[in-house]
Amino acid sequence: MPIRLCKILVVANSCFFLLMVVFNNTFDSNSNYQFVRHVLSMDTTFPGNTGMWRAITSPILHKAFYATLISWEAAAAVLLGLGVIQLWRARAGDAQGWRRAKTLAVVGFSLSLTQWYLAFISVGGEWFLMWQSRIWNGQDAAFRMFTMMGISLIFLCLPDGELAP
Repeated sequence: MPIRLCKILVVANSCFFLLMVVFNNTFDSNSNYQFVRHVLSMDTTFPGNTGMWRAITSPILHKAFYATLISWEAAAAVLLGLGVIQLWRARAGDAQGWRRAKTLAVVGFSLSLTQWYLAFISVGGEWFLMWQSRIWNGQDAAFRMFTMMGISLIFLCLPDGELAP
C-alpha cells in the first residue's frame, strides 16, 4: 500500500505542476505568448539562416499555437487529476483494479510527454530552430519537463507487488 500511495502522490504532483503551467500561461500570458511568437517567427535565430522560409509571422497563428499549447497542457492536467481520483479509489483493491486505475494517468503522462517532445523539442527546437536562439531557447526546459513526466510515468507503471493489496 505505501508504494501505491507514493505513486498517487507522484501523479498528483504532476497534475499540480501542469495546473501551475496552465495558470502561468493564462495569467502571465504576454510573456509566455512572446516566447511562442519569437520561436515561430524565428526572429532570434542565427543571421543568414537558410531555414527562415519556415518562419510563421502571423499573429493569428501565433495565438492559435499558444492557445493549443495551453489547451494541451490543461487536457493532460485533467487526465492526471482524474487518474489521481481513480488511483485513490483503487489503492486498497486488487491488482487488476489497480492496473486498470492507472489508465487515465498513463494517458495524461503520455499526452504531456508528447507535448514536450513533439511540440517543444521537435517542432520548436528543430523545425523552428529554437536551439539557435540565445534568448528564446526553451529546449532545456522542455527536456526537463519531458524527463520529469517520463520518470513519473515509468514509476507509475513499474510493478509494485500488485498481487497483494
